[in-house]
Amino acid sequence: MSSYSITAPSSRQKWIAGTIVILYALITITPLVWIIATGFKSGPDSISYPPKVLFQPTLEGYVNLFTTRTRANAEDLAAMPPPETWYEQVVRDNGMVIAGPSRYGERFLNSVIIGFGSTFLSVFLGTLAAYAFSRFKIPLKDDLLFFILSTRMMPPIAVAIPIFLMFRTLGLSDTHLGMILLYTAVNISLAVWLLKGFIDEIPREYEEAALIDGYTRFQAFYKVVLPQAATGIASTAIFCLIFAWNEYAFAVLLTSGTAQTAPPFIPTIIGVGGKDWPAVAAGATLFLLPVMVFTILLRKHLLRGITFGAVRK
Repeated sequence: MSSYSITAPSSRQKWIAGTIVILYALITITPLVWIIATGFKSGPDSISYPPKVLFQPTLEGYVNLFTTRTRANAEDLAAMPPPETWYEQVVRDNGMVIAGPSRYGERFLNSVIIGFGSTFLSVFLGTLAAYAFSRFKIPLKDDLLFFILSTRMMPPIAVAIPIFLMFRTLGLSDTHLGMILLYTAVNISLAVWLLKGFIDEIPREYEEAALIDGYTRFQAFYKVVLPQAATGIASTAIFCLIFAWNEYAFAVLLTSGTAQTAPPFIPTIIGVGGKDWPAVAAGATLFLLPVMVFTILLRKHLLRGITFGAVRK
């Protein structure tokens, strides 16, 4: 008589689970693949009906994304010297000439500065606050933790107008500092709650041993607690960056030029005769890369952080 385990899944259950996972992965990745493919389509192919799955790839969308162009008639094009670069040739083939660079590069850089800057501040301040809540006796600790969490529950539109008036009074509208502080204030509640859970799982005996060996409280925190909480810090950083990177409502209301990020800029990309969908798709594709790379680099910490403390001895 063969042994049978109640907890071990059968071959049929494994097959069904694997099929569901594969279908879910295909469904969720299809829009991403379509966006990437649209970035390599020509203008007519991007709006063709029925949609084209097989097409002649071109870099027209990426050229349009990084340049501003003007229409030129055939006589003017014939009188111009030959194009010096391949992207000038792409523009000439569409009957236009390059008037200058676009502002996508500036908007992308703003997203990098604001997104990573607010993530660093959120994780830094959140780690200190989470350590204090986890290790020290704080009056009304539960009430304070709930108040911190409640700031995350408010929809952005509910506080958009007060924040707009406050930023205008303080001179923080359309500034990198203002957006970094705002995203930090929104993300710090998530950071505190996530990191407190991770720090709670670190035995206090480690710090007590360090204190007995002559370490100060800060040294014990820096040399003992932080390395143990690396998985939680990495997980929290990813979630904070994703919010700051994709945030749209505050960016539309509080920025317009100097500190405008990529999310409100990408939908404004206009081509000749309407939306330049290949350029929009190209901008969205490039916008996905930093978060994707950041997540891939920290994926081991992310997986460990999600399951950290799930099994208690």
